[in-house]
Amino acid sequence: MKYLVPISMDFTQQIAPRDGFGEGLVCLGKTNGDVVVLTGDLKESTRVEKFAENFPERFIEMGVAEQNMAGVAAGLALSGKIPFITSYAVFSPGRNWDQVRVSICYSKANVKVVGAHAGISVGPDGATHQALEDIAITRVLPNMTVVVPADSIETKKATIALAKHIGPSYIRFGREKTPVMTTDETPFVLGRATQILAGSDVTIIACGQMVAFALEAAQKLDGKLSVGVINLHTIKPIDIKAIIEAAKESGAIVTAEEHQIAGGLGGAVAEVLAESYPVPLERVGIKDTFGESGKPEELMEHYGLTTQHIIEAVERVIKRK
Repeated sequence: MKYLVPISMDFTQQIAPRDGFGEGLVCLGKTNGDVVVLTGDLKESTRVEKFAENFPERFIEMGVAEQNMAGVAAGLALSGKIPFITSYAVFSPGRNWDQVRVSICYSKANVKVVGAHAGISVGPDGATHQALEDIAITRVLPNMTVVVPADSIETKKATIALAKHIGPSYIRFGREKTPVMTTDETPFVLGRATQILAGSDVTIIACGQMVAFALEAAQKLDGKLSVGVINLHTIKPIDIKAIIEAAKESGAIVTAEEHQIAGGLGGAVAEVLAESYPVPLERVGIKDTFGESGKPEELMEHYGLTTQHIIEAVERVIKRK
């Protein structure tokens, strides 16, 4: 297997993506005096405590008031600041979607909405805290950029990049430690997918921690099939060119996400293929259901989000070529 970008397959190193977010915020705090951080009584969980310790004059504790937090952030942004609003994804952009829509997106306010604890892997917190619809409800909003980084290193890069990007943005990541497969040298550009492997039989397009599973699936299939892997970290604006080129090169696509397959990464890729270059597509993700309480690894297995499930999707889509 020949990787097209620097990648680490030593999956024994696992770090929570939220730690990368916290590191990115501290870096921004040192270099950009306009960056401010707001949170809804979740300073430690969302990893903004170090920013608060280092830059207390630019940190605002809003309490359990996500709707008000979005409105305050919009005002700050329209005054020239770069606010990051942090909460669990089910609360922001879930509970405050109306304020995100009107106060932030309609106003084109330069607010960075941060949805932590996203996905089924939140585990024991159960269905009420497992955000499985947040990509869908944010990517549908005009003016909104949507980013789902693959690991802690890419989350740090994305955080810093979003501060430079002008306009409403949403970044989502999970709570649990996940494999670190990118490196400091791995390229990251907003709006441009990262092709990790080229494949002539099938291409797996993934986001978030599913990128690691996609790479593992490609590794296990090596010698049997030529499998491409694309890290589609930016869901919106989507990299249409990368998707079409992969479809032309491999003739079959599998998508993998820790989110509902309706309206998420799989839905976005399906739209591009249907409009531009139809090929067989299989989607790995949550299939129109809520989650439940359990250990993260048990839930990933139960809801069909493991390496083996990606391999099975590859086998299905190959038969349809």
